[in-house]
Amino acid sequence: MANEGLQDRIRRRLEFLYGHEAAPAVLSDVLSVVARHKPPPRRRRRWDENDALLITYADTLLEDGVPPLETLRRFLESRVGDLVTFVHVLPFYPYSSDDGFAVKDSRQVNVALGDWGHIERLAKRYRLVFDAVINHVSASSVYMERYAAGDPAFADFFIALPPDTDTSKVLRTRNLPLLHDYDTSAGRKWLWTTFGRDQVDLNFANPRVLLEILDVLLFYASKGAAAVRLDAVPYLWKKLGTPCAHLPETHEVIKLIRDVYDLACPDVLLITETNAPHDENVSYFGDRGDEAQIVYNFTLPPMILLAVATGDSRRLSQWASAVRKVSDRATYLNITATHDGIGMRPTEGILSEAERKTLIDLALAHGGQVTGRRNPDGSLSPYELNVNYFDAVNDPNVPEPLDVEVKRFMVSQAIPLSFIGIPAVYIHSLLGSRNDAAAVKETGIARRINRARMRPSDVENALADPASLRSRVFAEYTRLLAVRRRERAFHPDSPQEVIDLGPSVFALRRASAESGESIVALHNLSNNALDLDVHDALRGVSTVDLLDSSRKVESSGFFHLEAYQVTWLKQAL
Repeated sequence: MANEGLQDRIRRRLEFLYGHEAAPAVLSDVLSVVARHKPPPRRRRRWDENDALLITYADTLLEDGVPPLETLRRFLESRVGDLVTFVHVLPFYPYSSDDGFAVKDSRQVNVALGDWGHIERLAKRYRLVFDAVINHVSASSVYMERYAAGDPAFADFFIALPPDTDTSKVLRTRNLPLLHDYDTSAGRKWLWTTFGRDQVDLNFANPRVLLEILDVLLFYASKGAAAVRLDAVPYLWKKLGTPCAHLPETHEVIKLIRDVYDLACPDVLLITETNAPHDENVSYFGDRGDEAQIVYNFTLPPMILLAVATGDSRRLSQWASAVRKVSDRATYLNITATHDGIGMRPTEGILSEAERKTLIDLALAHGGQVTGRRNPDGSLSPYELNVNYFDAVNDPNVPEPLDVEVKRFMVSQAIPLSFIGIPAVYIHSLLGSRNDAAAVKETGIARRINRARMRPSDVENALADPASLRSRVFAEYTRLLAVRRRERAFHPDSPQEVIDLGPSVFALRRASAESGESIVALHNLSNNALDLDVHDALRGVSTVDLLDSSRKVESSGFFHLEAYQVTWLKQAL
């Protein structure tokens, strides 16, 4: 009966997308795709306080003669262990550009990285997140080759338009042509390219495209994907005369993908990557999780950066006060850094233009860049700040004692660990990396500033030196992760309350609905020591400091916080 209900829901979605007449045949094809794939074993849980996610490229760590995926597995098992449970390996498929996001063949592993055996071994220890780059493919992909050759099975796989088509309504985040020309057996074709010549958009108005992508997504589940990240998904459906972003049809396709997973492998989680204003971003939860179950909390990184840069938590606290639990089947993925920059669009409608300019000026002053769309009047509509997060919060031009820089960075990283949802850690944040200005200069690619490749021996030597930056950051990060995973109050579904303890402190209360345990997380964003009146915050109950077991905190009086100190206060039993 449950399957019948799901099939009926899929049918209705197909009717919305392709019409009543076409829907029955497409539904039959969808069910055939599902039947071709053996469902993976069931898991027992969706998420809990044990979970944290690591983001990394497969080849961030490179050693001679060893497949990078094997090097990654060894590093994770020896150095990280169970402190993270999810590992998002950024696109590991054959590609032609964009550091993996111009995919040539979605069913193959890039031979320079390893093979499916390496992926499957990783999946035995960690819950792997696969990238599903489904908005576009490489201009040299197998799909484009078949399309250009005139293969009728691939007709209308892409969107061909006359070169003089009016596309002025289409949302653009960069100054590149929307249409590019390609040679085909039928002559020159001008195809839709949201992100550039080498990334050609698929045409989801053609149901054969949908069926092919569903087959790829179910193949990922069979290869060990515990979650699938839908890259650049807001632009999936195109309709001239509209912005072609966040369209109802796009949401319906994602909901249909969720339904197909629920039918074939319900434990596989769906994550949407939608670097957009907050309200548009969280719309991808759909009806509390009938669409994506996990949405990147893209507003968090710039809000934390502003708070740490100014030593003022008020804007962060104001916004965070409205962030609530979505449902038992949907939650946030909390980040500061990723392989991309710090998004600026998520601050639209939240920060003033003066505050946004503060972030832009900071990124430029700290050795970074700002990318976006250049307007006709010469002004820039900023899309993202391209800067390593450690250097975003610490000015590399103004050296300070290393202890101060590490504490300032770690207070920024501790906030996502206490925030409602699942924390995600970028490998370069975990390892205390800095701006890779040389890579930007060499390639001209602004995002390379935070995508450095490293030799494992160099990393291990740095971690073995307790005085090094990498060692200090790694030690504190792993300590926080180890403490966090023991606390039921940090379950992703536990409610969150923002507490007002003055502008220099970002304070949260998290409470477990099951155990009744509560934790008050305090983050001193200033370079000054503070004595806080915590009586009301602790509700008259004595607590213990989870990050300093030697200290018991009385509910009356004041609590001392050093500059940039983080503390988690739990009710004493």
